[in-house]
Amino acid sequence: MLRIHFTAEDLGRTRVAAAPDPLWETVLSVQRLLARDGDVVFDGWRQRVRAAFTQPSLLDQLRLLLPLLPPRGYFPDFLTPANGAQGLRAGIEAILSTPKQRLRAELELLDNRYQLPSWVGALANGDREVLQRLTSAILCYHEVALAPYQSRLQACVDSDRAVRARTVLDAGSEGLLSGLRPLMRWSYPVLEVEYPVDQDLRLEGRGLLLLPSFFCYQYPVSLMDPTLTPVLVYPVEREVQWLGDTSERGQSETERSLAALLGNTRAGVLEAVAPGHTTSELARRMGISPASASQHATVLRNAGLVASRRYGSAVLHTLTPLGASLLRRPPADRKREQPAHDRAGPPAQLVRGHGKR
Repeated sequence: MLRIHFTAEDLGRTRVAAAPDPLWETVLSVQRLLARDGDVVFDGWRQRVRAAFTQPSLLDQLRLLLPLLPPRGYFPDFLTPANGAQGLRAGIEAILSTPKQRLRAELELLDNRYQLPSWVGALANGDREVLQRLTSAILCYHEVALAPYQSRLQACVDSDRAVRARTVLDAGSEGLLSGLRPLMRWSYPVLEVEYPVDQDLRLEGRGLLLLPSFFCYQYPVSLMDPTLTPVLVYPVEREVQWLGDTSERGQSETERSLAALLGNTRAGVLEAVAPGHTTSELARRMGISPASASQHATVLRNAGLVASRRYGSAVLHTLTPLGASLLRRPPADRKREQPAHDRAGPPAQLVRGHGKR
């Protein structure tokens, strides 16, 4: 059990990350790549990534990471620096700047649990060349295993943030923490987290960064060192299609789905989803029945334009990056693709002056 101790000041400084952290996703996805747990959400992704890493040059890069990232349990904190929130390059620079004393302490802690190869000793001594080889391997892995799915990972985080934002508006910071069940239980001033080891984390006014993660599995994850910037990585709700087919075949199927769905009413529903709405809110805004709103949202979700997740007794719909990009298309292009039989519903203006949600 992990017990996170809050002060009143910490409640005001608790926040939810706006994007997936590239280094946390890298570390956690390596663990998912090695796992054989039968979780179908990751199956297609695993097959494609494992196939890519059969190339000898890529496999050599992956082998540099594996000793530092066991399938479960402890891995060194320096691999997931706080600077990763600023982007992959910023995170890599932070890793390269890790003090020698910290490298040695964290790698010795790992060596006490697992038998490490001899080159890790050079890394523990701050060998610059070995450290650069390690960061090059991280960049290579990210390019192959994560970069092709970046927009989908962002959509997953956006969907989770939409739920958390509503909770904060409805019930404040304490409501946000209470809404993290079932993996966490909030009873002021302590957040109890399902965790493989017994640990206490005292925030002492630093606040807490809640980091939604696609590749975090079963239990939330935190840093071992309590003196580092407090972060709690937690798993988001996932669906099999989140990491679906990225091949030309998969893309052509998406295009056929788009051609089948476009029309005034459904386009209006897509536009209405942009700020995040429940099914009943969509129905009221569009002047249609809840059943019709649900049907339109389902078609949009199946085409990869909308993400839907449970919010209390309702279902909250948010845009995926593909849906957002479609809203920014020139109206003339959409008009050419609009099916002639769909004339019902209010007109939808698919181009906004501000260009972003």
